[in-house]
Amino acid sequence: MAYLLMFVTLLHLITLAMLFIATMEKSWWVWDGMENSDLWYDCRYDNDTGTWLCASSKETEWLQSVQVLMVLSVVFSSVSFLVFLGQLFTMSKGGLFYFTGLCQVFAGLTAFAAALIYTLHNQEILQDSRKLTEGHFGYCFMLAWVCVPLLLISGVMYIHLRKKE
Repeated sequence: MAYLLMFVTLLHLITLAMLFIATMEKSWWVWDGMENSDLWYDCRYDNDTGTWLCASSKETEWLQSVQVLMVLSVVFSSVSFLVFLGQLFTMSKGGLFYFTGLCQVFAGLTAFAAALIYTLHNQEILQDSRKLTEGHFGYCFMLAWVCVPLLLISGVMYIHLRKKE
């Protein structure tokens, strides 16, 4: 049981880090490696100065919904981890981690909704950007999709996990 506890804790920390990276990094849509777009900025690489020049993304309703859902996912997962640590030290023997599991499941569902909206509405989200056929989804978008099953699995594991002493 101690190995399961360590595995679930490690899985939780990994998914939390992946969620944070997917939300904050600048690679949800990429064009030829010299230009990319994320949830917050549109960036171009300047060869003369060797730096990224970024401007705020044009706010659309779809982009705002993806932003809110990804931030909510990070918040749910963070709250879930903090509650888990609290329950680990205060819960009586034999107790279940229901609230922790439900927070993880909600984090997974909000990340799923955000990634799905970005998948289906990327043309509306990137409307003023370059031609979409020349670009592709970036690694942060992929991380968001990878987080969805990991969050749901860890949520179910938390729900079935019992405290032993």
